[in-house]
Parts: sequence; C-alpha cells; structure tokens
Amino acid sequence: MVESGQRDVIDIAYDNPDRLHTGIEVLTFDALKRRLKGSVARRPSRLDFHQVMLVRGGEGTAMVDFVTYPCAPGTLLHLRPGQVQRLPSDANGHPADLNAILLLFTPDFPPPLPATHEVLDGLGGSVAQLLPPDEFGAFNRAVTEVDTEYSTLRAGRTPDTTAPADTNAELTRALLRQLLGALLIRMARLAHPTGHHAPATPGTEIYLAFRRELEHSFATTRSVEDYAARLGCSPRTLTRACLAATGRSAKQLTDARVALQAQRLLAHTDLPVATIGRALGFTEATNFGKFFARETGRPPGDFRQTQR
Repeated sequence: MVESGQRDVIDIAYDNPDRLHTGIEVLTFDALKRRLKGSVARRPSRLDFHQVMLVRGGEGTAMVDFVTYPCAPGTLLHLRPGQVQRLPSDANGHPADLNAILLLFTPDFPPPLPATHEVLDGLGGSVAQLLPPDEFGAFNRAVTEVDTEYSTLRAGRTPDTTAPADTNAELTRALLRQLLGALLIRMARLAHPTGHHAPATPGTEIYLAFRRELEHSFATTRSVEDYAARLGCSPRTLTRACLAATGRSAKQLTDARVALQAQRLLAHTDLPVATIGRALGFTEATNFGKFFARETGRPPGDFRQTQR
C-alpha cells in the first residue's frame, strides 16, 4: 500500500510489498497494524482497491463512509475502491485487537464472472455482515485456502517441485484468481439467500450503466434528464430501473451520492463550506446548505463539527 493524500484523509494505493507481481495480497490484521504507523492507523483512509476482512476473534468497531459497523467474531467486512474507512478500533480509539485475515486485491484481479459483478460494484450485499456459524465455517475455509496458496506463491514453492519455477508461479496465480472468484460467489450468494438470483434484464443494465455514469458525473449534474439522455433512455425508464434495483428513484440515488461526497469533503478536508458546495455544482452556498440538511438531517457546519 502506498500512502498519499491531504491533511486528514489518506489515499492508499495498491502496492504489494511482497513484490509478487500479482493483484492480491493476504495478511492478518496484526500485520497490517505493524505496517501502518500509529498515527496513520487511527486516521481515515481511502483505498483504490478492494479489502475483504473476516474476523475470527476479538472485538472492534469500523467506520465506513460515516456508518459504524461492529466487528465481532464471524463478521465479514468488504470495502470497495473509493470508500473512506477507519480501521476497526477499540473503545479508546486505538486499533482493535482482532484475530482477522484480510484479502486486498485490485479491481481487475478477480476472474470476470457474471455472478460477482454485484459484489464488486457494491450493488449487492452490505459493507459488513455477521455470518451464521455454518457460513462462517465455509468462509473461514475459503479464506484459509486463499492464504495457503498466497503463502505458497510468496515462498516460491509449489507442491510439484519438478515443474519450472515460472510455470509454478503462474499456475498458483491462476489458482488464486479462481479461489478469489469462488469466495466472491459465496458473498454474492449471501446477498441472495434464497438462491434465486434474477437474470440480468434491460432494466438491470440501465441501472448498472447509470451507477457508472453517476460516479463520473455526480459533481457536474444532478439532473435525471441528463443521465437518461446520456444512457439513451427516458427519465421514466431510468427511474423504473432504479426503483426495481434498489427501491429508490434515480433522483434519490443521485442526491445521496452528492451528499456522500459532501460528507467526505466536510469531514476530511478544511475546505470552506461554500467551496465544497461549488465543487459539487451549487452556485449558492445557501442552496448547498439546504440540500445537505435535507439529505443528512443537519447543516454542513454541524456535521463537520461532529467529525472533528
């Protein structure tokens, strides 16, 4: 991981210190704490990669995009690129004492499986889930197998020592991708416990395209008509697709995304409120203040004060 960024939030880019030329790293929570300086570990960070953590023991509380999540044994935590987090901490604000294993991987490392798109895109499943005992056992075995193969790659050995080293390493990387894919399918199944995962429909495709466009354009437009025109559909069709996928309208999703970005900027920068409003497309600070209060239930200044 490479640290950079501004005064309060730390941007962390994927950088495997084991130098294995692969898009995945497996480590324990204790190893992560040792890697990060104490001051860094207590500050919010924003990742450009996925982080999946399975808690095997201990207690703590994580924060992801201003929502707190208890981390007890059996908790599965998944952070997507761009989300702001604080590492799980104890009641005193220090990094928690957790027995946990983490999988850090780049967006392009998992195999391209249709069943995992929702999980990777943040459209299915939640940030944190407390697994029932039988599911925890299955996930624990799955991450242990990933850890074992990663350790094999790191040690430069494979069970078949007669094969050329380069071939063995490439096969182990391929196996790691498939094992990660299987783990992500398990996570997708958690989001659809009945096993009935509806096949993709034109509405689903419109919704996914909207989510991608929203990530690129939320700071420049909040107009449903603009998004519909870019996607080649009517505003009504776009709204129906969003309601079917999430129960929320396109306008509600757009406003929520802008409000989330405003929260991130208010909490993790010292930019004036008016400057943040202008950066998000509001020409008048009063309009931004009314919008933020409507979306979050408090004025921008009050929200910033609670985060400091």
